Amino acid sequence: MTPEEFFDWQSGQDELYELVDGHPVPRHRMMTGASMQHDRATVNIIVSFGNQLRGKPCRPMTADIAIRTSIKGLRRPDVMVECATLVPDTYEVREPKLVVDVASPSTTSIDQTRKVEEYKRHPTLAYILLVETLKPQALLYAREGDAWEIDTFEGVEAVIALPAIGAALALPDIYDGLSFPRRRDLAAEEPPL
Repeated sequence: MTPEEFFDWQSGQDELYELVDGHPVPRHRMMTGASMQHDRATVNIIVSFGNQLRGKPCRPMTADIAIRTSIKGLRRPDVMVECATLVPDTYEVREPKLVVDVASPSTTSIDQTRKVEEYKRHPTLAYILLVETLKPQALLYAREGDAWEIDTFEGVEAVIALPAIGAALALPDIYDGLSFPRRRDLAAEEPPL
């Protein structure tokens, strides 16, 4: 399918699909369903961006909106930020500046490899952000001319500056209300109570 054929077809479906090499793939087949950790991190990111970008030309979007990654490819990141005039009757972004994929154990390998490479081809993207849900960590790809710089943010005090969209994303905001499994080696080092 072409993206145009895909959007016509998608309008008659009960669930969201992505277009991969011209073939529709259920978005939920890519992941086994969102965990509470995944969902809460995604909502926290949208809320943070929504509050920061209110009244500005950029705005956050959900996975209901697609990004074109090739002639026969459309992806649905968990969160996107677009900085363009709103076109009400479209199902894809035109000028995205940021895509965010929140990791799920079943999608981490494809998110960090194939999808990142697909996103890098979009001419208006300034940032690709991969957010972990098993620990407070995020990986940011930032476009610098024709190259992409990679930076890792770790810990609950880190803040990710995103000047191309006029916002910043604090890890405490992403991980508000989430809990992380304790590592065995840390638990073994703690003195008994």
